[in-house]
Amino acid sequence: MAMEMSSPNTQQLSNRSIVLQLIYHPRQRLALFSSLPINRQVQILKRLPLNIQIQLLSQIDKTALLPILEYADPDESTDLLRHLPKNRQAELLAELSQSLQDDISLLLQFDPKTAAGLMSLNYVQVEDDENMAEIAKKIKKHEKRTGKFPLILVLHEGQIKGYLPNYKLAYATAGEAIASYVQPISTMAYTTSSQSVIRHFFDHPHSKVAVLNQDGMILGVLYADDVLRVIRQEEISSLYDFAGVHENETVFDSVKKKVSSRYKWLIINLATAFLASGTVSFFDETIAKYVLLAVYMPIVSGMGGNAATQTLAVLVRGIAMQEIELKTAWPTLKKELGSAFINGIINGILVAAVVLAFNHDPLLAFVLALAMISNLLVAAFAGTLIPLIMHKLGKDPATSATVFITTATDVLGFLSFLGLATLILPH
Repeated sequence: MAMEMSSPNTQQLSNRSIVLQLIYHPRQRLALFSSLPINRQVQILKRLPLNIQIQLLSQIDKTALLPILEYADPDESTDLLRHLPKNRQAELLAELSQSLQDDISLLLQFDPKTAAGLMSLNYVQVEDDENMAEIAKKIKKHEKRTGKFPLILVLHEGQIKGYLPNYKLAYATAGEAIASYVQPISTMAYTTSSQSVIRHFFDHPHSKVAVLNQDGMILGVLYADDVLRVIRQEEISSLYDFAGVHENETVFDSVKKKVSSRYKWLIINLATAFLASGTVSFFDETIAKYVLLAVYMPIVSGMGGNAATQTLAVLVRGIAMQEIELKTAWPTLKKELGSAFINGIINGILVAAVVLAFNHDPLLAFVLALAMISNLLVAAFAGTLIPLIMHKLGKDPATSATVFITTATDVLGFLSFLGLATLILPH
C-alpha cells in the first residue's frame, strides 16, 4: 500500500521538519503526508496545529485514513474522529475492526473535557486470586490486539483494589497468586472535570488513575501523557486569551482572517485609550507648567500595567485550578496588596533617584514615587478582583479582565500622578 512507503527524502527528515513543510506548503500537504509510513503519520498528526490537522483530515480519503485510525491508540483515534463531521465519523467507524469500533464508540460518548474523555483503554482487569500464569495470558491477548503492554488493574469481588506494577511480574512464579503484590491506585469519577484531573497530576505527577462509572466499575485509565496533552492545549488557549486573539488563529493565517479575529479587541482597547486620554486632558494646565510630567507619565502607567499582568496571570491560573473564587479572595488580596506596596516603595525610590540625578527636582521625585506606589496598589487590587468578578459573571477572566485592568491602571495611574503633581508642585 502506498501509505506504508516513504520516499528517501521524507525518511531523512525529522518530524519537526515535516510538520513545518506541511504547514507552509498546503498544496503539497496531502502528497507529502501520504508518502510517510503509518507510524510517522500518527506522530505527525499529533504535532500539527489543530486547524491544519482538521484541514488535512478532511483531504485524506477513507482508504488512507482507516489504517491511521487502526494504528493509533483508541483515545488518539477518538480525538481525530471528533474533528470530523458526524456522517463521516459513522462511515469510518463502520469500516474499523470490531474491537476498535467498540473502544471508540465508548470514548465518543463522553465529554472530551472530563476524565472519561481523556482516559485510555490500555489496561486489563484481573482478580486478586488469579496467579501469574493466568495474568500472563490476558496480557498476551491484550498485546496481540493492541500492540501495547497494558496497565494491570486488580479487582476484589468486582471492585477495584489496586494495580500490579509491571516489574513485579519478574519476581513471582507462574503459579503464585498476585494478592501480595498489589499496590493502591487513585480513582476518579468519569465526570471529573479536566481541571480537576490536571490538578491531581500536578500534585501526583507520576501517578496513574483508574476512571470509574457511577457504579464503581472501571471505564479506563489516565496516564500522565494524557494530561500533558490537555495542559499543552490549556497553555496555548491561555496565551491566545491574554493576547486577545482567537484560539484558532495561527501564524499562517491570511490577512483577512487575522483582521476578523482581532478588530473587536482592538476597538475595545481604543475606547479605553480615549478614556485614559480624557483623564490626562483634565490636567492640561499642570502639564503645561511642568513639561517633565509628560516625560514620566508612561513610566507610571507602564509599571502599573506590568504589575497587573503579573497578578492577572497568577489569578487566572488559580481560577483554572479551582484554587480561588470571589468569596475566598481576601487572603490573596491582602498578600497581593502587601507585595504591591513593597514593590512600589522599591521602584518609587529608584525612579525618584533618577529624577533627582537628572532633573534635580525633589518635589517631582516625591510625586513620582507616591504615584508609583499608588498605581502598583491599584494594579494589585484590579488584577486580583476583576478576573474573579468576571469569572463569577460567567465570563472568561483571561479575555475579559485585561481590558478593565488596563483601563484601571492607566486611568488611575494618570489620575494619581497628575493629581498629586497638581496638589504638591508649586504653581
